[in-house]
Parts: sequence; C-alpha cells; structure tokens
Amino acid sequence: MELNLIDLFIIGLSLVFLRLWWRYWSATGGGRKNLPPGPPGWPLVGNLVQIILQRRHFVFIIRELRKLYGPIFTLQMGQRTMVIVTDPRLIHEALVQRGPTFASRPPDSPIRLVFSVGKCAINSAEYGPLWRTLRKNFVTELITPTRVKQCSWIRKWAVENHMKRIKTESFEKGFVEVMNNCRLTICSILICLCFGAKISEERIKKIESILKDVMLITSPQLPDFLPILTPLFHRQMKEAKALRKRQLECLVPLISSRRAFVEKGENPNQEMVSPIGAAYIDSLFGLEPATRGPLGEEEFVTLCSEIISAGTDTSATTVEWALLHLVMNQEIQGKLYQEIVDCVGKDGDIKEEDVEKMPYLDAIVKETFRRHPPGHFLLSHAATKDAELGGYTIPAGVHVEFYTAWVTENPDIWSNPSEFKPERFLHGDGVGVDITGTRGVKMVPFGAGRRICPAWTLGVLHINLLVAKMVQAFKWLPVPDSPPDLDETYAFTVVMKNPLKAVIVPRKGIEV
Repeated sequence: MELNLIDLFIIGLSLVFLRLWWRYWSATGGGRKNLPPGPPGWPLVGNLVQIILQRRHFVFIIRELRKLYGPIFTLQMGQRTMVIVTDPRLIHEALVQRGPTFASRPPDSPIRLVFSVGKCAINSAEYGPLWRTLRKNFVTELITPTRVKQCSWIRKWAVENHMKRIKTESFEKGFVEVMNNCRLTICSILICLCFGAKISEERIKKIESILKDVMLITSPQLPDFLPILTPLFHRQMKEAKALRKRQLECLVPLISSRRAFVEKGENPNQEMVSPIGAAYIDSLFGLEPATRGPLGEEEFVTLCSEIISAGTDTSATTVEWALLHLVMNQEIQGKLYQEIVDCVGKDGDIKEEDVEKMPYLDAIVKETFRRHPPGHFLLSHAATKDAELGGYTIPAGVHVEFYTAWVTENPDIWSNPSEFKPERFLHGDGVGVDITGTRGVKMVPFGAGRRICPAWTLGVLHINLLVAKMVQAFKWLPVPDSPPDLDETYAFTVVMKNPLKAVIVPRKGIEV
C-alpha cells in the first residue's frame, strides 16, 4: 500500500513529537534535576492543556496551585519549564541577595524577537554587556536629578493641557473618562522626553494605539509554549511583521527629524523643542554597544517604544485606581485636598518638589501600588547558571516567574489587605516599607534587584503630579447611577473591567 503525502506528514509529525517527548522526559523525568514540585503533566504538552481547559485567568490557577504545592512550584507548559515563586523571602533571596544569578531573561518567542530586534531592549536583553550598556545609558540620559529638573517644563506643559482637556470633556459629556486622558497625557510626556518633540494629539493617539497593539500581539501565545507549532501560525507572524512596519513608519519620521535637528539644526515645523542633548534619542545616535556595534533605526524604535509603552500603562493605570478610591471615599479625598492646600494653597502652582512634601499623597500612591499592583507577575526572569532556591534546583534558562501580587494580599504581612487604607503607610504596617524590595519584600510594584524598572522614580513623579493637580482643581464624585466598579481585568497591566468615569466640580467656591 502506497503512502500519500498526508500519511507521510502525519508519520513525520508523530516522529518529531516522540523525539521531543523523549528529550523532555530525559531532561525532567525521575526528578534528577530536583525541580520544585508541581502538578503531573501529559507527555509533550506537560500542564499546558490542563491550564487551557480550565478557561480561567492564569492568576486564579496560580493561587490554587500555591495552596497545593507551596510557595515555589513548577509548571511544564509545553516545552517551556516555568518555576513559580510566591514567597517574599524567596523573592528577596533570588532578586536581591543573589541578584546577578537570577538577573537574566529566558529566550524570546519569534514574534517578540520581531519587535525587540533580537532582544536589543532594556527589558528583554539577557544579563550581560548589551543590557549594561543600554541600562546605563538610559539612567544617565533620562533619570538623573539634573535631567529630570531640566525636563520639568515638559511635565508642566503636558499637565496644563491635561487640566484643560478634562475640563472641556466634563463640560461636553457631564463626566470625565479618567484612563483615556491620563494615557494621553503621560504618553505625550514620554514622547517629548524620548524625541524632544511636541506633536499633535492626533499623532500621540496614533503612536499610543500602535504601541498598545504591539503589547497585545507580543503577549504569550500557543507557539511560545510549543515552538514546533510555529509554522501553523504563519498568519500571526505575518500580522506581527505588518504591525512592526506600521510601528517603524510611525516613529522613524520623528527620529529622522530629530537627527536633522541635532546634526544640521533643521527644524522646519518647529516640532523639536528640547535642546540638543536633552532628548533620549540624542544619546542613542552615537551609542555603540560592544556586542552589536552602532545602533540603527530599528533599534532606536524598539528602545524608545519600550519606554513609552511601559511608562504610559503603569502610570495611567495607577492614577485611575487612585482616583477610583478617592471617588469612593470622600473622606480620603478631603484629607488629601487639605494637605495640598496646606502645602501650596488653593490656587498655588504645584511644583515637582512640592509633591515630595505631601506625605498623605505619598501614602495614597503607595497604597494604590499595594492594593492594585500594575502586574501580578514581574517580567520573566532566568538564572544565568543552574542555581539553588528554596532547596530546589533551578536550571539555567528556565522561566522563573515571581508572583508578587500574593505578597500584597498576604494577611500575614498586611492587616486587612483587601481594605484601601493609606494611613497604614503613616502609622501602621506600611511604615518604612521599601517599595524597591532592597531591604525586604512586602510590595515590589517595579520589581527588585538588578532588573528593577530603572525609571520607577520618574513614574512615581508623574503619578503624584497628576493626582495632586486633579484633586487641587476639582472635587471628584461618582457619576449618578453609575458607581465606580472595583472589578479587575487583565491586559498588559491589571486594569479596571469598567474604566472609571467621574463627575468633576471646580474647587473654587467650595469650602475646604
């Protein structure tokens, strides 16, 4: 009997499956690697199908598995081995005490590599010379105290536009959509910091939309766990390449305009507003990492995109959650307004140094980070070599996932953890908490150790300024018959299922 092409294809696929199964079993069978415990899996696919069939978000599954297998456990997700760490002591040990060992990143999926240009990005670069060069350049050029002060006018300009926009929207609609406005404002700040340019709201919205699509398309998909299936997902790869082309077409003109301004002084439409050397992209033009040589337009787009994307989502989401609690609890909002008035007056200009003198504002923002961390997991880590953690062996290169949301929900660490209570950071269990995790892990909204978000201080500044300005100018109230909703959903960050809408009343004429 002759075999047709379909039969040959099935036999060939079966042989490949058997080969991969044997490699998987040889690597993990018999407990020889002393991996942390975990649920038994199926041949080849491990726990992947079991997770998919539950039709629930991964976070809820992790919470249950933690109860069954303890603070550190293993999931075999297809060909991807994932070690889940939930204990604050183990998180601190891995990220801080033994930071260099757990400071790398696991291999990227083919789609992610399209957008990272082969992991040439601060977030995704493996721990080594390239990452050190990119991170050091970023810190030096964007978040030193001198540079932050030099660029304070950008925040002033963007926040003034923000206040005018929400006032207009309130007049036209009767309410304000918080998230959309905050995203637009923070995105405009970051675009100006990156490219030194003031551009129209229409262009900002276009950039924001494209970068949001990039985040969505690079979220985990089936081929990430079973690379053998990648050829069957050629349509997704085609879509990714088309989106990358749109991303380049959107941002390369800004880069070209900035280069012409830096090298020749050209500024035909007066779009370039930052002096030469004050924009992040200026520092990238001459940067030559030892392992890559001079960077090109693709790398410029990737490096600027990651700053805009990461900074916009986390900051805007935090402002929205903070305002939700101020709307729900007018007493907290009243205390914050009183602090602002005591510091700068009813109509005083809130400067960047002023928010540092507002402890109750600081407490509200910290409690927002604790109660609504931007992500329930940190970005995936990987050990640079086989390492021991919690009495188990963590092989080099496996995905080490730190589930940090459990730390902020843990009643052994926080009293009444589901309650939003800023006072805990003034005289309670939050006093002295180190949000960088250096002294211990009670909350780590920005990660910890070597791979902590390098711009976390800048993000906190943007959040503090926006919240203070909005509360000074307006009293925030719920929309009649539409109370704020605490339900969460999961996008790039943990966001509101129903975005916050609020009524604003100008403070002028209102008694303190």
